[in-house]
Amino acid sequence: MPIHALSRAGPRPVLSPAPGIALARGRVHEAAGPARRTLAAMLAGAAEGPVLWIAPAWAPERLHPEGLHAFLDAGRLLLALPRRAEDLLWTMEEALRAGLVPVVVADLAGPPGLTPVRRLQLAAEAGAAATGQPPTGLLLTPGEGGAAGVESRWHIAPAHSATRTAWRLERRRARTDPPRAWTLRPGAAGLVAEG
Repeated sequence: MPIHALSRAGPRPVLSPAPGIALARGRVHEAAGPARRTLAAMLAGAAEGPVLWIAPAWAPERLHPEGLHAFLDAGRLLLALPRRAEDLLWTMEEALRAGLVPVVVADLAGPPGLTPVRRLQLAAEAGAAATGQPPTGLLLTPGEGGAAGVESRWHIAPAHSATRTAWRLERRRARTDPPRAWTLRPGAAGLVAEG
């Protein structure tokens, strides 16, 4: 079903890492903050199928399978390491347009401009129209984020204590939902959102 038909038929399908938290599929979102890669792993774990994670080849940080294990099977992860900065967003755009991977993550050095984000949004819509399965794009940006044109902007930081693992997740901007904050923690049946 084309994405425009989905929007006319009712609300968009969503990707939900925990009850009460939802990101629209067929759109591109932004995650910022010190635990942004953790949020990406949580979202990837909520989806079915492979996950394409795009990171710069020159970055010193690398994903570690043991760190992902709590959220998703690392065997589902496809890692792309472009050597040029301009290829990061190009790779994401092409993957979204193909619509064959349900989640596409791009780990960026800073927020992209409005034009590249708009191209990514159009690519996600094209991927949804081509396959009937809307892909979800997630831009990982350092600090407070600030990419223009994203469907929603999230900020996540560790909120661990001596006795439990937790994160503070904030929806700072969304087209259809107001700002809100939750505390996420692992539960017996997956992530639990409080707040």
